[in-house]
Amino acid sequence: MMARPHEVSPVLPCCLVVDDEPRLRQAMVHLMRADGFQCVEAANGVEALEQLERYPVSLMLSDLRMPKMDGLELLRESRVRFPDIAVVMITAVADVQVAVSCLANGAADYVVKPYQIDDVRARVAQALDKRRLLLENRAYRESLEDRVKEQARENEELFLASIQSLAEALELKDPYTRGHSIRVSQYSRAIARAMGLFGDMLRQIELGGHVHDIGKIGVREAVLNKAERLTAEEYEHIMTHPVLGWRILAPLLGDRPCALNIVRSHHERYDGLGTPDGLHGNQIPLEARIVAVADALDAMTSDRPYRPSEMSLCAALEEIRRNTTTQFDPDVVEALTRVVAAGDLQLLPKSPHGSLVPAH
Repeated sequence: MMARPHEVSPVLPCCLVVDDEPRLRQAMVHLMRADGFQCVEAANGVEALEQLERYPVSLMLSDLRMPKMDGLELLRESRVRFPDIAVVMITAVADVQVAVSCLANGAADYVVKPYQIDDVRARVAQALDKRRLLLENRAYRESLEDRVKEQARENEELFLASIQSLAEALELKDPYTRGHSIRVSQYSRAIARAMGLFGDMLRQIELGGHVHDIGKIGVREAVLNKAERLTAEEYEHIMTHPVLGWRILAPLLGDRPCALNIVRSHHERYDGLGTPDGLHGNQIPLEARIVAVADALDAMTSDRPYRPSEMSLCAALEEIRRNTTTQFDPDVVEALTRVVAAGDLQLLPKSPHGSLVPAH
């Protein structure tokens, strides 16, 4: 049953907890009160909207599966009627499609049950920080036009952090790819700069390199980590990841077409024998041809379950040059050769840590 109306202090932040399971709802209320929030409750989306009308809520923590009105429908409706509320979704389904759907519909973040207290606190803090930035952005537009560009940069960093969290979820699944996305991103940036690319194109290449393998979230772990040669069925399964990644990210990267091109086409080959669309030569987007070379460079200079001995930079470069005009674009390979010769590309440490910073 919905909590009865009560007095809300104008000083303390107000949090709405929405869950149809009373025990779980009370546990979350207890946690949020301990962190300085005053809380109101609802057992479903219909009750939640009534509470949002009644109280000055700044944060909503909502379960996904509920009767009468589920969490996703509540999210959509609340974003229209109460756009200033920070929303964190809570779900028992660890499904990347569900996570992407929540983010695409306006959630600041999501938490998977069973959750850790510190994880909830960190995601709530990030959601409220994003809310603060969005409110500040509105004020800047109304009164301080000269602050708009700076605020846009901060919002860009928050957006990239959300995308990076998806890439990091993949790297937790496959220990052999830890740090791979960051290294491919930086190698791609170095090659692109050598080819005279700059500005938004350079930023999209960096982003696309960072998330190019996100579709591997849908690949079976036994296949990802297999030490022996893949069977034909296993190879076909793993090579579904470009299209899967493209489908996952299309709702989020619609205004970044070059980054989406990279996700879909980084396994195309210059001779037309690649996947998924069999493009050849200049039919393959330039940004995807660049990331294909950077991806191969990192794969050859890193350990893999099927090949534990990593190659040197020079040996990897020579192997890439041998596959020019068949697998790789000659112009991209030439650019890689130049940056290696100039010392502008060094192999990055094989570490799972790092952050993606937009190019300036």
